[in-house]
Amino acid sequence: MAYRVQQIRDDYAPRKGLEGPFRYPNGRVVYYDAKAGQYWDPKTDFYLDQDELLLLNGLIFEALTNR
Repeated sequence: MAYRVQQIRDDYAPRKGLEGPFRYPNGRVVYYDAKAGQYWDPKTDFYLDQDELLLLNGLIFEALTNR
C-alpha cells in the first residue's frame, strides 16, 4: 500500500481569533469565527450562509462514501 502526502499551502495558515483552516474536497478553505458564530471564506472575505455550508458538508460525506 502506498501513501501520498499532500502539500498544504502556507497562505491558509492558522489565523489569530479564528479556528481552522478547514479544507474541503473541492479545494475550498474556510475558518470558523467563534465570535460571529459563522464560517468565513478568506478568498471572498465573506461569511458563508447556511446553504453554502450544507453544500460543503455534503461534499465531505460524498467523498467518504465514494471510497
